Amino acid sequence: MEMVDEQLRARGIRDPRVLDAMTRVPRHAFVPAAGRDEAYGDHPLPIGHGQTISQPYIVAFMSEALRLEPTHRVLEIGTGSGYQAAVLGELAGEVYTIEIIEDLAASAKKTLLENGYDNVTVRTGNGYLGWPEHAPYDRIMVTAAPAEIPAALLQQLKIGGLMAIPVGTVTQELRIVRRTVTGAETLATLPVRFVPMVNKPRE
Repeated sequence: MEMVDEQLRARGIRDPRVLDAMTRVPRHAFVPAAGRDEAYGDHPLPIGHGQTISQPYIVAFMSEALRLEPTHRVLEIGTGSGYQAAVLGELAGEVYTIEIIEDLAASAKKTLLENGYDNVTVRTGNGYLGWPEHAPYDRIMVTAAPAEIPAALLQQLKIGGLMAIPVGTVTQELRIVRRTVTGAETLATLPVRFVPMVNKPRE
């Protein structure tokens, strides 16, 4: 409750469904044992394999920006610990999440199931390719930064659907984009720092 009041509500997160979801998801369950005393701090935490769990504010900001509805089908790229997927699972109907590191995917799947998120499906795979079997998606959330928006992800997003994606290499910006008939339009940006997205397929 302190995390939600001091880090989210006080910094402008207003969507009651997002605040409620962030109150319900046990963040400490998605943090390695060594870092659990810091699980509700206002900063990212290492989860192994050079990866991190994003700070609570960024999780809430991205979730709010996607304007999620209970009927939505959502694709997440970069499962990590599974925490963001759990928040999405509280807000949407179906969540499909891809993690390129097999050990993290297995751990996230176990933690999500143990905490009752049976509407979240995890697989190991290359996020650049998306998950075409379940497309099109109402919303897509990307939690690792490519140099540019992967074409496959845009193609798997419904016309009018929203994507939250950090873009850039040396400097990054979080973009909230809407797919249009002719491509995509950027609705909002925020300076961020995410781990880089890896294994871009060769042309």
